[in-house]
Amino acid sequence: MQYSFSLNLQSETDTQNLAQVVASCFKSGVIYLIGDLGAGKTTLTRFLLQSLGHQGAVKSPTYTLVEPYSIAGQEIFHFDLYRLNDPYELELMGIRDYLETPDALFLFEWPSKGGDEIPQADLVIQIEKSIDETTRIVTVQTSLETLHQTLEQKLGHA
Repeated sequence: MQYSFSLNLQSETDTQNLAQVVASCFKSGVIYLIGDLGAGKTTLTRFLLQSLGHQGAVKSPTYTLVEPYSIAGQEIFHFDLYRLNDPYELELMGIRDYLETPDALFLFEWPSKGGDEIPQADLVIQIEKSIDETTRIVTVQTSLETLHQTLEQKLGHA
């Protein structure tokens, strides 16, 4: 990932704003969500799905591994690989069928557990808790120059 910038999230409103900006300029591809337990990966995902038009609850797919959504004709797959013991388990659950969905958006929590079974990210969002846990430090990385410029500009970091 050659383009990167960081920002601080002071509140859920800041997290919601980040999700809205990402939703407005990243409609399909692969997003990795990286961070410790409780860092806010699922919260960001919930706001992202709501920004795309999802109505209703957003469940964490910790036990099911994947939660599919279809929003206004857009296919979105939210994977949580935290409980994965071996990347090959993804092959057994039929991940290829999901990955062959054209123009879909794929969100991967705990992507390091997916090994070579999951595609490389177009966008990486890493969330870290501050020492006092009141702030989240987010690093946004991409290899797509236009995406980087758009995100940086819309998030006020240009």
